[in-house]
Amino acid sequence: MRAPEIVAELSANHLGDCRRAVQIAEAAAAAGADLFKVQVWQPDTMCINTTFVLDSGPWSGRRLIDLYREAWTPWEWLPTLFAHCRKLGMEPFGAAFDAASVDYLDDLGVRRHKVASFELVDLPLIRHMASKCKPMILSTGMASHDETVAAVAAAGRRDITLLACTSAYPAHPADAGLTTWSRTLGPWGLSDHTPGIGVSVAAVALGAVMIEKHLTLARADGGPDAGFSLEPAEFASLVVECRRAWMATGQVARRKAGENPALRRSLWVSRPVDRGEPLVFGYNVVTARPALGLPCSIDPTGRIAARDLSIGEPLTAEMLA
Repeated sequence: MRAPEIVAELSANHLGDCRRAVQIAEAAAAAGADLFKVQVWQPDTMCINTTFVLDSGPWSGRRLIDLYREAWTPWEWLPTLFAHCRKLGMEPFGAAFDAASVDYLDDLGVRRHKVASFELVDLPLIRHMASKCKPMILSTGMASHDETVAAVAAAGRRDITLLACTSAYPAHPADAGLTTWSRTLGPWGLSDHTPGIGVSVAAVALGAVMIEKHLTLARADGGPDAGFSLEPAEFASLVVECRRAWMATGQVARRKAGENPALRRSLWVSRPVDRGEPLVFGYNVVTARPALGLPCSIDPTGRIAARDLSIGEPLTAEMLA
């Protein structure tokens, strides 16, 4: 089983500055991210009603259209940004929010497409994305079981990774429900909006093949997604600890590298013993380190010495008569 893929999510953390987007990509590569993800839409196609105001959550009181305009990643940035990611050794891709965005990402040569959690119910979008015949990532977010099944059916593909996702910003660890996902068939991952890295590491230990986390240069810089984003040093810890969790859950030999069985205990002569004298465990034979004598599982009581034995000798088979 391959190591989990770690995805650095740009989101709105570029704060409208292309240079900052490049810096975040560089920070992601330096931290060890495998993939770099952007969100791709045109602000005025995201919602028709320009007066709708959010009444809860971290963006309460803001017009939805204004939030999309602030979070938008200009399309003209993407060719340069994607080329830079590839130069850094990361695979760039995007979550597309409409058919035109899917087409644009495909023209940029992405190797996979993603459906964001709020778009999982947009079956026409999923069918259009599936028509590109590339692997797909479906973030489940608020979807019910039936909605997730319908989305997978609309994709009509075998090469799908489903991402567990709690669509709260930030999300509470208690709402992650990872043990439910660990019992599913097929590859799954986690789009993690919880603070810190603990939930992501737990997901890997339970079998997640992909972890997606938002990355910013500094939460203090602000922005719509800053509160649930990791800073570069934290993201580097995420990569290290997720890979450690993956290694710890793999199939390994009974005896692990670095272990020295010669340092275990075995049987030793603890008193001088004359030839023909009975051996008694706990009296003239004891267990001690290192493992140069017979295994501790052997009880020599009732056997006699085949020769004179000296204190401090490891008890071996030829000493027994």
